[in-house]
Amino acid sequence: MRSFAAVDFRREAKRRLPHFLFDYVDGGAGDERTLDANVADLAKIVLRQRVLRDVSALDPKTSLFGVEQSLPVVMAPIGIGGLLGRRGEAQAARAALAAGVPFCLSTMSICGLGEVKAVHGAPFWFQLYVMRDRAFMRELIARAAEMGCSALVFTVDMAVPGIRYRDYRSGLTNAPGLGGSLRRLGQALAHPGWAWDVGLHGRPHSFGNMSSVLAGKNSLSDYFAWLRENFDASIQWSDLAEIRAMWKGPLLLKGILDPDDARRAADLGADGVIVSNHGGRQLDGASSTAAALPAIAEAVGDRLTVMADGGVRSGADVLRMLALGAKGVMIGRAWAYALAAGGGKGVARMLESLDAEIRVAMALTGVTRVEEIDRGLIV
Repeated sequence: MRSFAAVDFRREAKRRLPHFLFDYVDGGAGDERTLDANVADLAKIVLRQRVLRDVSALDPKTSLFGVEQSLPVVMAPIGIGGLLGRRGEAQAARAALAAGVPFCLSTMSICGLGEVKAVHGAPFWFQLYVMRDRAFMRELIARAAEMGCSALVFTVDMAVPGIRYRDYRSGLTNAPGLGGSLRRLGQALAHPGWAWDVGLHGRPHSFGNMSSVLAGKNSLSDYFAWLRENFDASIQWSDLAEIRAMWKGPLLLKGILDPDDARRAADLGADGVIVSNHGGRQLDGASSTAAALPAIAEAVGDRLTVMADGGVRSGADVLRMLALGAKGVMIGRAWAYALAAGGGKGVARMLESLDAEIRVAMALTGVTRVEEIDRGLIV
């Protein structure tokens, strides 16, 4: 099977996707300084190359929350990911299951919990946003439990949506009603392969987990209008207590960048934190995850499971995050580009490439097991 680097998938995704969708996946907040810093700061981590060590038996498996997996990665939740390929989240979940890594479904997915359960079979993770409609939140948590989801990822850095200029310029979020629809339609028709496969036959305009609150309003304009009205800026730490009481399995907080917030999460009963700046899509000027991760791992690494995302484009980047203190690494844009480039087969190829890259990085830094990866691997 031919290997692909992240840059190859990104290039093909840009060719295949309508402009508004590519910029949605590819872009960040503001001037995109934090988006760029995620990649640049991680790339600056220099690894120690070690030689003359027996690395003939490499084992990249790890265990998160008592479940063994083939690689120390989790496929991150991506909103409206189902627009990137026909029934996209279902395809990606199937590829993740075959590769032996966890898949996390977004609240804002196109494919709902039931559809992903039907194609995935095994337990998968679910990501939760807290909205003003707390009955809807409780409904989502109950539904995730009913579907057998094995972990709940509570995203905490979306009290208000970040300002994403690319989405305004492309017509995704700043052109309500017919005007926005016509702009997006024009961009879709300029990519007939996507329009035929996804736009027409993929039945993309249904937001599986949100059907009860959107009440039949299935356009992207309706979706973004509902989000603008329902993100809850009053959310606070006390809301975590209600979620913890409702959810009996592993509970992770995603969007932690400060050690004090990580300590508070541990005090309130979280099982894990995900060091994340939302892929550079929220506060432009926030710390990169590579810069924030070591202090958080030192502060709470003995109390809960520390994970990280942001800027990860290769197996060497996964190893860098582990060396900085993460126990697992979420990958987002990497699988989004791969899905757009080649559907479920593209995601499978991406995971195969990531496996090969992780194994090479382990071998050339002189480690054979994930448990051996620590700060000693960093120059």
